[in-house]
Amino acid sequence: MSKKSSVPTTYPSLVIENITPVVDGGRYPIKRIVGEHVTLYADIYKEGHDDLAAWVKWRKRGTRKWQEAPMQPLDNDRWTGTFTVDQNAYFEYTIEAYAEKYVSWVHELNKKNLPDADLTSELLEGCAIIAGSAAIATGDDAAAITQIVAHIKQHIADGEQDAAVAISTDEQTSALMATYADRSESYTYKPYLTVMVNRPEARFAAWYEFFPRSAGTVEGQSATWDEAAARLDEIASMGFNVVYFPPIHPIGVTNRKGPNNSLIAGPDDPGCPYAIGNEHGGHMAIEPDLGDFADFERFRQKAAALGIEIALDFVTNCSPDHPYVKDHPDWFYHRPDGSIKYAENPPKKYEDVYPLNFYTDDKEGLWTEMLNIFLFWAEKGVRTFRIDNPHTKPVPFWEWVIAEVHKVYPDVVYLSEAFTMPKMMKMLAKVGFAQSYTYFTWRNDKEGLTEYLTELTRTEMVEYFTGNFFANTPDILPTVLQNGGRPAFIMRSVLATTLSSVYGIYSGFELCENTAVPGKEEYLNSEKYDYKVWDWERPGHIKHIITRLNHIRQHNPALQQYDNLHFIPVDNPNIIGYYKATADGSNIIACFVNLDPFRTQGSMVHLPLHHFGIDEHAAYRVNDLLNDEQYIWHGYSNYVELRPSYKMAHVFRIERNIYDY
Repeated sequence: MSKKSSVPTTYPSLVIENITPVVDGGRYPIKRIVGEHVTLYADIYKEGHDDLAAWVKWRKRGTRKWQEAPMQPLDNDRWTGTFTVDQNAYFEYTIEAYAEKYVSWVHELNKKNLPDADLTSELLEGCAIIAGSAAIATGDDAAAITQIVAHIKQHIADGEQDAAVAISTDEQTSALMATYADRSESYTYKPYLTVMVNRPEARFAAWYEFFPRSAGTVEGQSATWDEAAARLDEIASMGFNVVYFPPIHPIGVTNRKGPNNSLIAGPDDPGCPYAIGNEHGGHMAIEPDLGDFADFERFRQKAAALGIEIALDFVTNCSPDHPYVKDHPDWFYHRPDGSIKYAENPPKKYEDVYPLNFYTDDKEGLWTEMLNIFLFWAEKGVRTFRIDNPHTKPVPFWEWVIAEVHKVYPDVVYLSEAFTMPKMMKMLAKVGFAQSYTYFTWRNDKEGLTEYLTELTRTEMVEYFTGNFFANTPDILPTVLQNGGRPAFIMRSVLATTLSSVYGIYSGFELCENTAVPGKEEYLNSEKYDYKVWDWERPGHIKHIITRLNHIRQHNPALQQYDNLHFIPVDNPNIIGYYKATADGSNIIACFVNLDPFRTQGSMVHLPLHHFGIDEHAAYRVNDLLNDEQYIWHGYSNYVELRPSYKMAHVFRIERNIYDY
């Protein structure tokens, strides 16, 4: 007795697999900026010998209509197709594939079309396939297809087989059948994949961080927004287009920190701005010493007129004086004795700060309040946020809040300040951060830089992670800057501006400020705890070099791209070489940087001329954009010499014109 089995009645007739690019199988979106291409690859195949057709399809999320473009077959059932994302929004994309009945039939017909062959049955089969497309077509095209079928059948009836074959496969019929292919048995890949499309500033920007309260000229006194606005002209002239502020909110009084993070503050000490909140308000208020919202708006408008946007620090720290402590004590961690627990990062203690508990029983209230903070400042014209220590908050919170903000303000850019383990840094980028801090600060030798930059720009990370290369921060004065002096500042400037398309400096870098707390990577007399008056013209500054580097970036498209970095073989381990080029080769920038701030270093360097379209025996010009020097080089291998006292780096533009010498 036979056993009755359950046979599947619906199943895909094709296989679509191994799609790239995707992030974690499509769990998280890939990232692009407006105007960029997405080039897909996929394995597409089917049982039997049918010819296949495949289309890449995309649409703005929330809309119904798909746009589509044909995919092209490569080797071994691999296919590729490209589409362009043209809006600052989230897009869905997928692949639709199907057996191309008409093309398969034509190939079979051509194989059977031998002398004296009777093709009547095959031609009638073709008529049925072509007639199926008449039902899909509209207007004149539908009438044309119907007429083609009638002509084929008439030729068959008249015994004119060659004429029937000719009209079945001619250019007009083939074009109509390609336009109105029968997709009734097609398979579309699901779930749909996602691409997060950011505005261009998410991928190409120069950040300048400063404390607005330290923009004044009177010792021991806070500057105002108007005094801070006076700094904007020079910041713009140096070529920066993002000004980033540490917290600008009211500062707590309880357990206020004094100079150099001392536990006791004097009556005139301003406190650390990371201890947010007092009787004047919290995260949606401004420190009164700076001014009010009208003053802030005046500052923002001047910045905008200079082509500068404002980035605010989002810090969840609350001082014991923050209104949340009184109104929502359940939003904080509590000790067994009922007191609120202050922040700790042993051996550091932050008695002036209470951390928020994102797993509070009132999670909905707390998370919604955090969302409202972002929406509040976005309404005030702020479209960029640097997030302090996001790795200490739940990843699901960031995925949720970024998506919620983007529903209202899709142009908001988030920078993750997560100096933590690599997997968490990657995860934060996956869930929506457009930019991320990196380990660049601690990569100073050739091997470390090469290995790390290869990971950032030549692996799957490039699909979701954009590294913002800050050369220093208020919290980090790298050892290389402490010990290497001005040459080290120049060296790190060149690396930051040319290795990544997004970089930043904290004010004082341009002055080569490197006075450290002994034995630590921290600034002595840090303005995190005090007002500071800067002499912006003090001897030894490198403002002109930073200005030149920003100018070079702005006028060379190759440096405005993130994922086009390639390293150049250099014989000396103390010199690193790399190049960036546009896809069409019209702009090629090659950099050679001395990583030793103490000694002159020279080496033979070996350019990959075949990648540049330059003959290996030709002479060609290299222009050093840092100082307008020009050289004529010959062949693959040439010599460079870099001296700390004069020239720490070459930033060459490679001219593809060939000269005969």
